[in-house]
Amino acid sequence: MQGITKRFPGVLANDDITFTVEKGEIHGLLGENGAGKSVLMSILYGLYSPDEGSILINDKVENLDSPSTAMKLGIGMVHQHFMLIPNLTVVENITLGKESTKNGITLDYEKMKYDVEEFRAKYSLDVNLEARIFELPVGVQQRVEILKALYRGADVLILDEPTAVLTPSESEELFNAVRALRDEGKTVIFISHKLKEVLSICDRITVLKRGKVIGTVDTRDSTEESLTDMMVGRKIIYEFDRK
Repeated sequence: MQGITKRFPGVLANDDITFTVEKGEIHGLLGENGAGKSVLMSILYGLYSPDEGSILINDKVENLDSPSTAMKLGIGMVHQHFMLIPNLTVVENITLGKESTKNGITLDYEKMKYDVEEFRAKYSLDVNLEARIFELPVGVQQRVEILKALYRGADVLILDEPTAVLTPSESEELFNAVRALRDEGKTVIFISHKLKEVLSICDRITVLKRGKVIGTVDTRDSTEESLTDMMVGRKIIYEFDRK
């Protein structure tokens, strides 16, 4: 993403941002609430159009004018608030809009289930494909969202604050799944404001502050203190004297 600028009435959400991710990496997008992280990724996913700037995929300029265009170009996004239909099964949610049919008329549920099971097994995402979404805990619903994006051909997967709704054990399961995706050659963009998370899972980290890129660093060269300085712009005191 080169020179991306996005304005809303009274707000400059993204200010001349240049952001690059490599194939087969977990890239953290770190910043305080309101830093412009989700807006930037919504532009990459085709939900917003940039006022200025361009997006290149494999060195080719692309016009991401909608999420369907982004998906065709191999970009998927798992939103903080899931986009699933509660009374449909896992298989039905994942294949919605890409259903298999018999004779072009009747839904071929067994073929759909077989195809989804192949993806589920390949990425070791533990999900009951027959269950309806409203029956599943939040952590499993998130796996369904990830499977849905992968089923639609995502090579770049954007996770927007993915641990906000998860327990610590569910978060660890998510991290294991994300590492497996990287090992498969997928690129994961991990939006977060939690320092420990990005340090434990990401290969590189880009820090945003008030709509601007402060810098991109290798995780192995970073600490909580150095990232805090970039995020906030000043030292944060972690030690408090209690009377």
